[in-house]
Amino acid sequence: MKKIAIALLAATLLAGPAFAQGTTEPPPPKGKKLSELIAKVETRDKFLYISQIDWSASGYYDVIYYTSDKAKVELHLDAMTGEAQ
Repeated sequence: MKKIAIALLAATLLAGPAFAQGTTEPPPPKGKKLSELIAKVETRDKFLYISQIDWSASGYYDVIYYTSDKAKVELHLDAMTGEAQ
């Protein structure tokens, strides 16, 4: 059991930070917290679940979510303001 825990910890540490593929620029330190942006998305009409979130070095989060009527919604959320573009 201890060996499994150590292996999982090592794999996590070796993986490094979780940025979108090809992105080397992190979100701005004075931008909105991702948790705030997600909370706002979750209040949208007919929101059901988020299927994907990616960070773009252009300064926004790409968020894909689905509604209760099975519609796919794609948003570009500005990291500084939280507004959809």
